[in-house]
Amino acid sequence: MFRKSAIFLVALTALTTAQAQQKKRVAVMNFDYATVRSYVASLFGTDQDVGKGITDLLVDKLVSDGTYRVIERAALDKILAEQNFSNSDRADANTAAKIARILGVDAIIIGSITQFGRDDKSTNVGGGAIGGVTGRFGIGGVRKSQSTAVVQITARMIDTSTAEILASASGKGESSRSGTGLLGAGGSGYGAGGGGIDMKSSNFGATILGEAVTKAVADLAQQLNAKSAALPTVVMQISGLVADASPDGTVIINVGSKAGVKVGDRLDIRRKIREVKDPSTGKVIRSVEDAVGSMVITEVDEESAVGKFTGAAPAKVGDTVSTAK
Repeated sequence: MFRKSAIFLVALTALTTAQAQQKKRVAVMNFDYATVRSYVASLFGTDQDVGKGITDLLVDKLVSDGTYRVIERAALDKILAEQNFSNSDRADANTAAKIARILGVDAIIIGSITQFGRDDKSTNVGGGAIGGVTGRFGIGGVRKSQSTAVVQITARMIDTSTAEILASASGKGESSRSGTGLLGAGGSGYGAGGGGIDMKSSNFGATILGEAVTKAVADLAQQLNAKSAALPTVVMQISGLVADASPDGTVIINVGSKAGVKVGDRLDIRRKIREVKDPSTGKVIRSVEDAVGSMVITEVDEESAVGKFTGAAPAKVGDTVSTAK
């Protein structure tokens, strides 16, 4: 019984690993909010980066849905800082594709907030007509108000090699409530405060604006999940050399994201034993190599990658690196 259970657990682990590897790896750039920036400033009393807030919510939603493997926020922020990325680049496909290649993801998602505001309606009930409600509310009647928050966001999935748009989606959310403003939540109000808006907070989520944001993000995430098949499955054949090998097993190779290397890749490391030459021309026609071990990539930039080596003998500078067979 124990042996059968162990075999089942091994098989289940292998299946889970295979499924995780089949998921496309994506990164999500902070959404552009230039279209609604002036309204956001008037609403909160100061400029607030609602684009970043919506991006954080979308990342959480995509991770929980499980259709994609989403790159960690810290890794993306590090690359953006190194590339002197500016807010004006948020919706630029070419810039996004460059960032995606450095990160080694299959696609990158960029987006814009096209609507982030209110549609308030106020009507007079009763008036001064005889037989109306003036007996209860006075000569002028009663003024009934209703606030409606409307949020709309669009997103595009960008090919890392060509900056081509692979898929696009749009999410919209609305929420209405009587007798309160966009940032009111019953007995408790909402304030952005000096530290800025936190769209992931329960206080913001309880407002009608927060409810509209949540609905828009959920709508967008559902559409992006449905379009995951639009991402191409690219099998890159990696070929490079070991540039540095440390005693602790850390190996640096001379190929990176430009060559298709991604974090999590497993690469074979082999050592050239001899070259076979054409006896008539002296041209090298084949290299004879022995297997040394393998490495798993842990860090990637455009021109190089770092990984952890395992093998019977240490890796050496000059050993060849290739896609694992």
